[in-house]
Amino acid sequence: RAATGRGDSPLSEIESFAPDVVHVHNLFPNLGKSWTSDLKRPMVATLHNYRPICPGATLFRDGDACTLCPDSGSTRHAVQHACFKDSRAQTLPVALGTRFAADQVLVGADRIVTLNDTMRNTYVTYGVPAEKLVTVPNFVRPQAGPSDTTSTHWLFVGRLTRVKGILELLRQWPGDRDLVVIGSGPDEAEARALAGPRVTFLGQRAPAEVLAALGSAHGLVFPSLWPEGLPTIYLEALAAGLPVLAWPQSIVGSLAGSEGTGIVHSGDLAADLARADQDFPALREHCRAVFAQKYSEAAWVEAIERVYAEAREAA
Repeated sequence: RAATGRGDSPLSEIESFAPDVVHVHNLFPNLGKSWTSDLKRPMVATLHNYRPICPGATLFRDGDACTLCPDSGSTRHAVQHACFKDSRAQTLPVALGTRFAADQVLVGADRIVTLNDTMRNTYVTYGVPAEKLVTVPNFVRPQAGPSDTTSTHWLFVGRLTRVKGILELLRQWPGDRDLVVIGSGPDEAEARALAGPRVTFLGQRAPAEVLAALGSAHGLVFPSLWPEGLPTIYLEALAAGLPVLAWPQSIVGSLAGSEGTGIVHSGDLAADLARADQDFPALREHCRAVFAQKYSEAAWVEAIERVYAEAREAA
């Protein structure tokens, strides 16, 4: 299925429902792609990562950005470096099924939604028609209460893996600062070994507990190293009025800088934390305002309805 694009097809169910628009997300690995060529209705596709042009889906390898496959037009590099699940055997069928801009979904979609402008521009660079691509950020429904302006501890929420930056964060974390870590993952043991005495690991937590943690923190620290789509935790932090300290390689770093919702890591973590002590209390209302304007459910519905109308017209 990964190599051929063939697999389960929802065409009969689609035709029985007769929708005005078909909106697909992440068909890999549960559905094939070949059925999209036979679809007779307008199609919108949302891209959450870089799977159509990168077998590993991240454009990131061995601690740094990697565009070897789309730059060369060959996925042999992905097999060589075992980019899917650290296995050459498992990478091979994914690599064989990578068609870059000729991907069946990219070709067949009347509109393609990306979660941020960096992702949109990347797909344009590798051959996807610019007129098909439109940025529509995700949304969340705000549930966390207002953040506590008297709190002094910082919060990390995410999978404990190298690409999420947790190991580098703990290597740099000052010994006189409190950090609460929520999440689990394959690098948890190494993360715990690196942590100082004022770092607390809470493990995996229910969504309600994460939201409560956002409301009780001084700030969210986001050290991710790869170019993600749009992490939900950033939106949830803004909804709670919680500013963010983010690493510049991540999309959250770009957004924190352009939207004024926090601080971009300068390379001196202790200095950044001291600056946050001064700046973050005054940013809380601004964070909530940015959320309401760009990342609320109402903002998403308005934007996606425009996309559906454009897709129908294009089809």
